[in-house]
Amino acid sequence: MWLPLLLGSFLLSSPVRGSDSSAATAITCFTRGLDLRKGTEDVLCPANCPLWQFYVFGDGIYASLSSICGAAIHRGVITNAGGAVRVKTLPGQENYPAVNANGIQSQVLSRWASSFSVTPATKDTALEAVGRSVSTARPSTGKRPKKTLDKKAGNKDCRADIAFLIDGSYNIGQRRFNLQKNFVGKVAVMLGIGIEGPHVGVVQASEYPKIEFYLKNFTAAKEVLFAIKELGFRGGNSNTGKALKHTAQKFFTLENGARKGIPKIIVVFLDGWPSDDLEEAGIVAREFGVNVFIVSVAKPTTEELGMVQDTGFVDKAVCRTNGFFSYQMPTWFGTTKYVKPLVQKLCSHEQMLCSKTCYNSINICFLIDGSSSVGESNFRLMLDFVSNVAKAFEISDIGSKVAAVQFTYDQRPEFGFTDHVTKEKVLSAIRNIRYMSGGTATGDAISFTIRNVFGPVKDGPNKNFLIVLTDGQSYDDVRGPAAAAQKAGITVFSVGVAWAPLDDLKDMASEPRESHTFFTREFTGLEQMVPDIIRSICKDFLDSKQ
Repeated sequence: MWLPLLLGSFLLSSPVRGSDSSAATAITCFTRGLDLRKGTEDVLCPANCPLWQFYVFGDGIYASLSSICGAAIHRGVITNAGGAVRVKTLPGQENYPAVNANGIQSQVLSRWASSFSVTPATKDTALEAVGRSVSTARPSTGKRPKKTLDKKAGNKDCRADIAFLIDGSYNIGQRRFNLQKNFVGKVAVMLGIGIEGPHVGVVQASEYPKIEFYLKNFTAAKEVLFAIKELGFRGGNSNTGKALKHTAQKFFTLENGARKGIPKIIVVFLDGWPSDDLEEAGIVAREFGVNVFIVSVAKPTTEELGMVQDTGFVDKAVCRTNGFFSYQMPTWFGTTKYVKPLVQKLCSHEQMLCSKTCYNSINICFLIDGSSSVGESNFRLMLDFVSNVAKAFEISDIGSKVAAVQFTYDQRPEFGFTDHVTKEKVLSAIRNIRYMSGGTATGDAISFTIRNVFGPVKDGPNKNFLIVLTDGQSYDDVRGPAAAAQKAGITVFSVGVAWAPLDDLKDMASEPRESHTFFTREFTGLEQMVPDIIRSICKDFLDSKQ
């Protein structure tokens, strides 16, 4: 299951057992609800967790990606002195509200697959912390980092490529421009910039957009701070739409330091109003897989509203109109308190909906026919087809995943979705698949794959695809297992070669069957199918998001 490590990696310690055989599990400050395996479990939160670093979604009922200890403090079950908490797993909710309580601001989440509640643990539960959690990189505060934080690597839990699109127009003026630079610098520091953490660049919007520096130019916070300090005020009209479009098209290239599988974000700072149209720019940004945030400061006055081309410009530009991607500050003065909430948004990987494209947000399992009729040389051509399809996708621990199962009368899992998290390792694993030889039981193979390959990722965020590659008639029923796969949310493509009957291929394929069924008379024809398969996967992905 693909789940980005938004809150850091950790190691759950062994249970602590008392004389009455009751037990509590010692956890870290950042252990999440989804990291527990039991329906109800007593855990022990440590003391002195940094409140400002907690990620908590909801109130009373919390999304399972929330910090358990953060939720317990938010709920008032424990204080920052730590203590025992009983965690109960609950179903997912359609809405998790944002509530400020006990020093913690929880965040809004529109939907999540599972939840949990927190209550005081029973008094007879043993409460002794044991074990040691793996050190976790957290957002920098600008203070001297702890020894456990690799300053050069940066905050690995906030991997994002971010362009700050600052307002350099006459609307803002020189004084507020300097305050804006100061605020952006504070945000950059708290993000925890580093080689393996967030990378940032700056674009200035004025009469004409200017890319001040790219993602690749600086990988340390102090370097970024110096570069921001040196920025000069350009003046002119606030042609934010022009600058946003330019940034979406030109900024996030591999040559300029953008990384594959990492969310692309543009944070647009607006002092007052834009003097051009943002709608087209917002569309372009979404097409390029960029998440647009609008940080608006000092709303237009009544007199100024007449100069605004479209008063709904924020909703036209942002990634989604769900409230998450817009952020309001009343003034550039006293902005320190607004830094942390903005950083929390930018580090919320699961919320970056516009980063999710067909190339980085899907799971593909290849179900490969290894029957005797295929033969060793043709089997190699089938593996070449599998490799060429896989190459098109951004495979990573936070991106797309690939798995493979070979089947005859039996099934052999070659590798699962979590076995290889780089494209190179996936392609190597495909090359190393050994031909089985045997009969053809495609229906059993589909059922096996649903249970054992897709079962562990059924609640994950990626869209699931199954590509069945076969050269002949199945000895068992394929219609029932294929229908079960589609009912489980798996889109099925059938790819037939040589003697594969068209009726079987259509019975397996998802609707519309014509666009999910492929056939070639010769194994060499598989190569020509690759672009059409990739295009069809992307079309299905886009259709599912509308």
